[in-house]
Amino acid sequence: MSTLEPRAGRPRPPASVTGALMGVASMSTIQLGLALSVPIIDQLGAVGTAGLRLAWAGVLVLVLVRPRPSDFTSRDLLACSGLGAVSAGMMLFFMLAVARLPLGTASALEFLGPLAVSLYGPGGGRKRWTAAAAAGVVLLTEPWRGGIDLAGLGFALAAAVCWAAYILMTQRVGDRVTGLNGLAVSMPVAGFLGILVAAPSQLGHATWPILLAMLGLAALSPVLPFTLEFLALRRLTASAFGTLMSLEPAIALLAGLLVLGQTPGPVPATGVVIVVMAGMGATRTGTRSTEAFKSRHEGTTCPEPSAF
Repeated sequence: MSTLEPRAGRPRPPASVTGALMGVASMSTIQLGLALSVPIIDQLGAVGTAGLRLAWAGVLVLVLVRPRPSDFTSRDLLACSGLGAVSAGMMLFFMLAVARLPLGTASALEFLGPLAVSLYGPGGGRKRWTAAAAAGVVLLTEPWRGGIDLAGLGFALAAAVCWAAYILMTQRVGDRVTGLNGLAVSMPVAGFLGILVAAPSQLGHATWPILLAMLGLAALSPVLPFTLEFLALRRLTASAFGTLMSLEPAIALLAGLLVLGQTPGPVPATGVVIVVMAGMGATRTGTRSTEAFKSRHEGTTCPEPSAF
């Protein structure tokens, strides 16, 4: 197939590059949204902050996409609901971790989930990048110094498990369901679960200014990043996407520095450089098979993986 656009005659960027750019944009908006949410934790608590963002996100996606029941089979709905459950767990556990740990440290620990996913990719080259990313995570967390909050550590690791499941299930749902319909089901499910957990004890302190602020934060994260990740996972293998996520601890450190004033030391800064290098290397061998994608969507109007 030609690499030129059939109409404009301009070079079309490889699917791996497009997917990587979507992934980086997703990580940036996630970390900015998290950093802006941290001050609200003092008023709503970690669970209330996460639950309210998820609830608003579910409403926004449902209104914007407006999925039709006829577009889904019973298996599709089950897969989307499972994705919604792990999405809720990922955000709830991570917000509980951020309430106890610096943003960069929590993100580095959560990255162990995508790191585990990347180990299953074919070829030794990506495993070398995975090893480099793992070394960077160790430098970021500095386990030899001790004193880490054990509850925060546990919540971050639980978020890592949910993130690994999220990557695999997002790709599966994206392959089964056309367009963003899968996200339009999974996000309301996540919102329902989030508000169900948060409502009994956390939302009594919510005021109208906080509710409106959380609506804006929900649009910034998770609506925008989840949409970008949904599309990126149609262009990248799950293992390459998982290793690309090694950039997230570095982005989290930057967001923590600029928004929250959390300054990293020289050793974590070295870890940032290593994980950035690993994330860049992960995109070289991570393009998904266009033919495999098309075979799942033959006869539908879903876009090809190289077109937005």
